[in-house]
Amino acid sequence: MEATAGKPAAVDEAARPRSVRVVLLPLMIAMLLSMLDTMIVGTAMPTIVGELGGLEHLSWVVTAYTLATAASTPVWGKLGDMYGRKGTFLVAIVIFLIGSALSGMAQDMGQLIGFRAVQGLGAGGLMVGVMAIMGELIPPRERGKYQGMITSVMALAMIGGPLVGGTITDHLGWRWSFYINLPLGAIALAMISAVLHLPVKRSRSSVDYSGAGLLTVGITSIVLVTTWGGTEYAWGSATITGLIALGAAALAAFLFVETKAADPVVPLHIFRTRNFALMSVTGFLTGFVMFGAVLFLPLFQQSVQGASATNSGLLLLPMLVSMMLVSLFAGRATSSSGKYKIFPIAGSALMVAGLYLLAQMDTGTSRLTSGLSMAVLGAGMGFLMQIVMLIAQNSVGNADMGVASSSITLFRTLGSSFGVAIMGAIFNHRVQDVMAERVGDGAALHGAQLDAASLAKLDASTRAAYQYAVSAGTHSAFLLGSAVAVIAFLAALCVKEVPLKGGAGGGAAPGRTRTTASAV
Repeated sequence: MEATAGKPAAVDEAARPRSVRVVLLPLMIAMLLSMLDTMIVGTAMPTIVGELGGLEHLSWVVTAYTLATAASTPVWGKLGDMYGRKGTFLVAIVIFLIGSALSGMAQDMGQLIGFRAVQGLGAGGLMVGVMAIMGELIPPRERGKYQGMITSVMALAMIGGPLVGGTITDHLGWRWSFYINLPLGAIALAMISAVLHLPVKRSRSSVDYSGAGLLTVGITSIVLVTTWGGTEYAWGSATITGLIALGAAALAAFLFVETKAADPVVPLHIFRTRNFALMSVTGFLTGFVMFGAVLFLPLFQQSVQGASATNSGLLLLPMLVSMMLVSLFAGRATSSSGKYKIFPIAGSALMVAGLYLLAQMDTGTSRLTSGLSMAVLGAGMGFLMQIVMLIAQNSVGNADMGVASSSITLFRTLGSSFGVAIMGAIFNHRVQDVMAERVGDGAALHGAQLDAASLAKLDASTRAAYQYAVSAGTHSAFLLGSAVAVIAFLAALCVKEVPLKGGAGGGAAPGRTRTTASAV
């Protein structure tokens, strides 16, 4: 470590933990904003529709946000690499807050959908910004100490989102589901401006607009296919097949353009590094499994085990607490030993086991048994959630830290879209088949997912048939998830344990210039 500002390196090293903790607080607030938003707004949606109308456009309130977030993620990462992470991150926060304020002021569903897209554009830069800034500030060898904080924020958002959303909607009105972002965002903006010091960058390269545009079209097509397929449109419909063709053509053109671009928005050379390519696959599969589990576990517990939907986030506590504790352990163990290969192997193995155990649930499964199975799955995801990003960032140079972070984030997002769509399609198909077998074709027309009120109106025999059908559907969905997790296990076995930068013999810390006088 070089001395900075006339101080010896030892002083700089000793001061690092305190300075990093000061910076991490606003970074965690910004991350919480992006992760909490969807869950809070989801709880408020029935009230929003009751006031603004436009029930037929309800899905677009979520889809517009998701599309804008996914499409902008790689662009934010590249902009941070080119022009500096601090300024780019502050711009993302400002755009997110503008979108939040406008969404809160929306007067009809069309305005709300448009403003949610603005909000999503900003959200795309929040998660990437946090990961890339941490990658520049903290050498990989030390980064494990702090990765548990990220997992804790994720768990807090999943548990607290529905509770906070319901409380805000009931007592302050649905508009405050968006306005609540403003004071939190203002705190993050002020603190980041004051305490985050990173070098100024002035890139002479031009933005790869062609690549960014083609990638946006490709991502948008993928997300729309996974969102609409089997719900808004049949999988074999002209709309879905057209979107698949458009997405495939756009991504093929994107790959061609990136090989010719002087400064590509996603440098393809980073995928030639074995560990980065493997972590891209693992990130996709982790998103596939995790968000599928988050979707179906509360549904099973509400429909089959009779749990209340009011505190739906609390139903996931065994999985989320296990994930948080294991992530903290893995992070500290990585920092102290410098070894990490065992964690993706153990994590993917536990994911396979946890999903297989969840696939065995039926109408007689107790909450204790399902909770223990969820804890096994949570432990697997805890080993993987931040280790995947750590290995990916350790595989690239500092100049590509942003695109590396955004690529892993994008793959995880796309994995979640595919997981929800494919597991959902299998679940729905299985539920309707079982209902048709047990009750008759007419019962299958009720749909695969009934709310508590609709379930209570069913007669005893139909209700029992539906509960059996839901358990059969979750069995099929989680069995698929377990098979998918096997691929993650095979990828983990192929990881090469490259020494982490910033440790003994591991090379200089990539962020060592962060305290220079040229920082902003």
